[in-house]
Amino acid sequence: MPQSGGPPYGSLRRSIELFRLFRCEQSAPEDFYSALALDSVRSISRFAPLAGRTVLDVGGGPGYFRDAFESTHARYVALDADLGELAAVGSAGHGTLLGSGMALPVRTDAVDVCFSSNVLEHVPRPWVMADEMVRVTRPGGTVVVSYTAWWGPWGGHETSPWHYLGGARAARRYQRRTGRPPKNRYGQSLFPVTVASGLSWASARGDATVLAAEPRYLPSWARGIVHVPGVRELVTWNLLLVLRVA
Repeated sequence: MPQSGGPPYGSLRRSIELFRLFRCEQSAPEDFYSALALDSVRSISRFAPLAGRTVLDVGGGPGYFRDAFESTHARYVALDADLGELAAVGSAGHGTLLGSGMALPVRTDAVDVCFSSNVLEHVPRPWVMADEMVRVTRPGGTVVVSYTAWWGPWGGHETSPWHYLGGARAARRYQRRTGRPPKNRYGQSLFPVTVASGLSWASARGDATVLAAEPRYLPSWARGIVHVPGVRELVTWNLLLVLRVA
């Protein structure tokens, strides 16, 4: 899915392609994450120019997102709490920080774009991390955060859909079935984050304007679903929040 090509952003074709790639996340992670990284660049480019801008990727992981952002001539910095995750596909790379998303080792007003993809549900205090992302972004800069909603079909990650019966029960079932604990352990590295909590956090910020709150992977005509209580928790799948810092 090239940055300037592929299905139009927000189209049904794009959604189908992304969901098709989900099927190979474990078997062919390079294909999946490379495509998701390019799609993320396309998404952010709707709200902020990237060329020459400093981008902090909170929870950057392996280098797939680095390649996508640097292709736009952005100054890319990745941060992760796990050095092994950062170097999963080779060396950690230049401009890499090791630290916690809940206490970013970055000065206030330091970056133009602060981005995080599918990390918020993996930290015990997700909105502290989101607050930190706003703190390090300069006035006029852009904060982009997306996360997997707990009550969506993939909320339990590899333990889905059994997370609907409880996260701990789903984890026990996974271990019985596979003989190993899930990578995403409920209550330790996976936490239930809702769509409603994200919308409440974004709307309550007095120092940032909400530019977008939408289902990240769904077509543009489905964006209104985030305004329907209850249904949004089941259908949104992954919530994308975009804020402009005042």
